[in-house]
Amino acid sequence: MNGRVTVVGLGPGRPDWCTPAVTARLAAATDLVGYTSYLAMVDPAHPGRRHPSGNRVESERARQALDLAAAGGDVVVVSSGDPGVFAMASAVLEQLDAHPDLWRDVDVDVQPGITAAQAVASRVGAPLGHDFCVISLSDVLKPWAIIERRLDAAAAADFVIALYNPRSVHRPHQFTDAIAVIARHRAPHTPVVVGRHVGRNDETVTITYLARLDPDSIDMSTIVVIGSSTTRVLDRPAGSSMYTPRAHTTTAPTGPTEPFR
Repeated sequence: MNGRVTVVGLGPGRPDWCTPAVTARLAAATDLVGYTSYLAMVDPAHPGRRHPSGNRVESERARQALDLAAAGGDVVVVSSGDPGVFAMASAVLEQLDAHPDLWRDVDVDVQPGITAAQAVASRVGAPLGHDFCVISLSDVLKPWAIIERRLDAAAAADFVIALYNPRSVHRPHQFTDAIAVIARHRAPHTPVVVGRHVGRNDETVTITYLARLDPDSIDMSTIVVIGSSTTRVLDRPAGSSMYTPRAHTTTAPTGPTEPFR
């Protein structure tokens, strides 16, 4: 009997930010496989058997899901955000690629979710309104030298840059190093949005600018979106918004004199 693995994204954590297609797959699953904290975000009413695991065992988690599906299960692998962005969709496909003779008859599907950069951007307006890129600062799966090279290239090309996994207790200095690389190409008054736990009860979102970034306020639950040379802030009585114009211009905005609200 052929089984199926569906890799889903729950979005940032709010139930109404999880797509109906993902909710339907969760409700139909015989088995739910995922990092312990992400499985805790799944409605307990879903009847599938739960297989929680640690944060750094993605390959083992993918193999477990494929084995369950090979035995006939309708398996859902749970990611937060979008499963194709620094998440489990790649891990599952890597295992299929590494073991072409295993799990040959298992169907694999990916259902998208709202990724963290989109969630943070929505809270302040439209900072991703023009070309942008996302870069993970984690050097667990790639050398720091590669990260620095990509940061330098993206900043030089004037992309809006969303930083994932920006600062952990094991590498507290690397966020500061990353900002120093970006600052070679960006003015001190470049707008920046810092979002933490966006979509959850303890959400915080702040608009600041590059020279005022506080590294001690950044952790692994934070997404940092650094504007391009054209990104602007509308500081209105109702609150500040941040956007990047759809048309690129070489005229840079004037820098702020006071911190944004």
